[in-house]
Amino acid sequence: MERQEIDTSITGSSSPEAEGLLNIRDLHTYFFTPEGVVRALNGVDLKLKRGHTLGIVGESGCGKTVLALSILRLIQDPPGRIVRGSIEFDGMDLMALSEREIRRIRGNKISMIFQEPMTSLNPVFTIGSQIAEVILLHHRDADDRLSKAKTRAIDLSIDMLSKVGIPMPEKRFRDYPHQLSGGMCQRVMIAMALACRPMLMIADEPTTALDVTTQAQILDLMNDLKEETGTSIIMVTHDLGVVAETCRDVAVMYTGYVVEYAGVDDIFSNPLHPYTQGLMKSIPVVGARLKGEMLHTIPGNVPTINEVPKGCTFNNRCPVAMDICHKEYPPVFRPSKDHMVRCWRYVQ
Repeated sequence: MERQEIDTSITGSSSPEAEGLLNIRDLHTYFFTPEGVVRALNGVDLKLKRGHTLGIVGESGCGKTVLALSILRLIQDPPGRIVRGSIEFDGMDLMALSEREIRRIRGNKISMIFQEPMTSLNPVFTIGSQIAEVILLHHRDADDRLSKAKTRAIDLSIDMLSKVGIPMPEKRFRDYPHQLSGGMCQRVMIAMALACRPMLMIADEPTTALDVTTQAQILDLMNDLKEETGTSIIMVTHDLGVVAETCRDVAVMYTGYVVEYAGVDDIFSNPLHPYTQGLMKSIPVVGARLKGEMLHTIPGNVPTINEVPKGCTFNNRCPVAMDICHKEYPPVFRPSKDHMVRCWRYVQ
């Protein structure tokens, strides 16, 4: 089988709507701790096209959130640092921008929905003022008087609250985060993320701790707003059900590597990496318990800094590991045109 450099684009189309919005090449992010160096990202390569939704999946500790924070250059130094790699967004090299320049990108062209909306919102400010602050920061005209700019920001904030399905937005504008439910706070976070109509929205576990009904509403809302605004989305999640419902492409991460990348249909119908296969088998099946079937689990845990095995980092949990898996980390192989995998099983 031919060995190739990674290129995770699904098609080779050069039409404007299919152009790469985000291109990440050989991204390494490390954390330098007293216990040693934590290699959170190990040469990640990804490509996201305009208007597409990319799912990033994997267990906790696989590097999903670190990847999201690295894109926005929110890794705190020390102890963390982007050691090498490139992040190109809409033709701009984000790694070459100054701190002042990257601040103009954050919340404006690239927005992020952080985990745990109840803790991400400032408890001492009203939700309306927090949304309006984003608009004032990025979309205030230089010749506008402050009073005029504030009035416009308030109107836009109320309009965004209405668009995300919050009832009585004029009243809720003056509420504090503790006066809202978890689902409502998540809607506020989405309103804040879309207030400036960004080109890219990164959603880090946007449905965590929400009940099933609210989760479905949030996902439908994000899909509707994506279609309306044309915003591309990176969906960081461990929930494969969310991936199946919202994503077009999927990147499976393990110990800081992208171990498999394909279209969502291929990932679900033909998972190739043993880790991806384990994740698929772990999806609960309705009625399985009545048949006496046990829920499948992947043995072991994601290795800590002192436990990362030599060779393929999944070899101590893999049911089909070979001798070479304990000696060398597999390079990128492409079993088919639109499918990438890092596994020695596909070498011929």
